[in-house]
Amino acid sequence: MSESSRKASLLTVFLTVVVDLLGFGMVLPLIPVYAKQLTSGFSEAQAAWTLGGLMTIYSLMQLIFAPLWSRISDRVGRRPILILSLIGSTIFYALFGLATAWGSLWGMFLARLGGGIAGATIPTAQAYIADITPPEKRTQGMALIGLAFGLGFTFGPLLGALAELGSSAALNPWPGFLAAMLSATALSLAVFKLSESVRPETASSGRSHFDLTSLREAVSIPTIGALLGTLFLCNFGFASFEGTLSLSLDEFLGVDRRYQIALAFAYVGLIQTLVQGGLVRWMAAFTSEVVLSAIGTALCLVGYVLLAVAADPHLGGPVALMLAGSVVIAGLGFIYPSIMALISRRSDPANQGGILGIGSTTTTLARIGGMHLAMQLHYHLGHSMPFLAAAALMTVVVFLVALATRRGGDWQPAVAQA
Repeated sequence: MSESSRKASLLTVFLTVVVDLLGFGMVLPLIPVYAKQLTSGFSEAQAAWTLGGLMTIYSLMQLIFAPLWSRISDRVGRRPILILSLIGSTIFYALFGLATAWGSLWGMFLARLGGGIAGATIPTAQAYIADITPPEKRTQGMALIGLAFGLGFTFGPLLGALAELGSSAALNPWPGFLAAMLSATALSLAVFKLSESVRPETASSGRSHFDLTSLREAVSIPTIGALLGTLFLCNFGFASFEGTLSLSLDEFLGVDRRYQIALAFAYVGLIQTLVQGGLVRWMAAFTSEVVLSAIGTALCLVGYVLLAVAADPHLGGPVALMLAGSVVIAGLGFIYPSIMALISRRSDPANQGGILGIGSTTTTLARIGGMHLAMQLHYHLGHSMPFLAAAALMTVVVFLVALATRRGGDWQPAVAQA
């Protein structure tokens, strides 16, 4: 592939991912609020389990289907899988809009289930980039996916806010419909502009992205086990923030100002983009990953405590919630790239792909469990409890980071398994 063709393909897959994530970013902040309306007649226990299931079913489908789509794309090519994904996203976002208009909780569940299956193709997009970029440019290529996430989670909620602006309806279908239109736009872009990256002679019969061998190899290195535990607990705690922030804001703002919830998530995405794309990249030039992760852990611990205060109906408010949330998001912006860099540096290069795959699976499992626990705590013990639980988890993260710092070091062939 020529350099001009490679750049055009990178731009196309980047824009395809961005447009699809814009749709995801539009509906995510509003799902808990809509579900709260649809479960208004439920008991607290029923509402907690229903909302927890609605928030986690998307991640559960991604956990199952992301490696499946990747293995299939090794055999049939990346392009047909990415196009199939966008067709599914268009259909299920439209179904989400219809379910909202009809007030159908089951329809919303089906839309989220199907959306999770269709949207489980980020690893396929990463594989596409790996196919068309030489090793020396691989990092820059993969950074496009991170940039796509940042843009999607910043501008997607902004579009959701515009769709909600002026609407006083309890359930507004237009965020779902607009997300479907965006996915249809990405589909057109992929159909007409995206070329195939897998050459017939290099097509594989499939590979495993998660298996017990990879898991054993990961945890057999003590420092890697501690770092994977850090990823799990950080994502478990973040699921509390992500899952209940909308509910806490809704208590303060009310249905007629629901567009501000979407704006709040756009603000979260902007903070994440600025911290990871600017501050952390700048500090990484003269600061070790250990120091960066320690800074992030301290920020998260303080931020979750502040969130617990801000979520209290008698002590907090929407402004306090967003200021406290900024501290947490900034902390996570320090932690995630630092921990992933440490895992990469301390892993045997021959097993690095499998270990990083374990890291991806770990974060997905944490999101599923964290969402469910957050809903139970929110409904049964109060709005502040999910954030206090997250703060407690961060105290464990402090121990794990210290453990990894003392026991770990960069991988060396002679001492890797010592």
